[in-house]
Amino acid sequence: MIGSHLTGPRLKTSHEKLFFWALLLAAIASIAFDRCALSQQSPAAAPTGTEVAPRGQRQANDLTYGDWKKTCFKPGGAKMLCRTSIAGTFATGQMAVRLDIIEREGDSTGRLQVFSPVGMYLQNPVKLSVDNGKPYLAPYTWCLTNTCIAGTVINPLLLEEMETGRMLLLEFVDSNLLALTTSLPLGQFADVHKGKAAQIFEQDIDE
Repeated sequence: MIGSHLTGPRLKTSHEKLFFWALLLAAIASIAFDRCALSQQSPAAAPTGTEVAPRGQRQANDLTYGDWKKTCFKPGGAKMLCRTSIAGTFATGQMAVRLDIIEREGDSTGRLQVFSPVGMYLQNPVKLSVDNGKPYLAPYTWCLTNTCIAGTVINPLLLEEMETGRMLLLEFVDSNLLALTTSLPLGQFADVHKGKAAQIFEQDIDE
């Protein structure tokens, strides 16, 4: 649950305000897109019928994951929007994978969002499983020039498993139809997800 007692610094410079609104609008647009898509499909994100079976598998061993981090956004009198995230980077420092749990104050459900490496086969959804358990699916929703984003309303069972599990396995299918897997650590997830935000972007609408 997102606490209403969280506070943070007020943005003053035009650069800070631009950064704040860019992050906030991206998160809100993603939630709106998912809700529209989910109104036309089942909450379980069933296969589309165009998926293909991978021809093999490879592991992404060249990724380094940082710590889980919780960031919140509060635009004026609107409800707090919080994002619990972790990112994996290549040796060059470039981001390869990012996973977000996005939740708005007062909402009963949150959103799962996965940023994938480029060159994935987009007809196959991203698969997620905790400690080799039941797989959950996140279909791709939109792409940018250097990444594609998969997202769906998060299954409460997956969230519970993440809070008690050790490793979260992500499986992508690349353009060569090989399953690409990477494992994210969950040791810090529950404390970060349930705890106070490390950073809050707060903006009063008074202009």
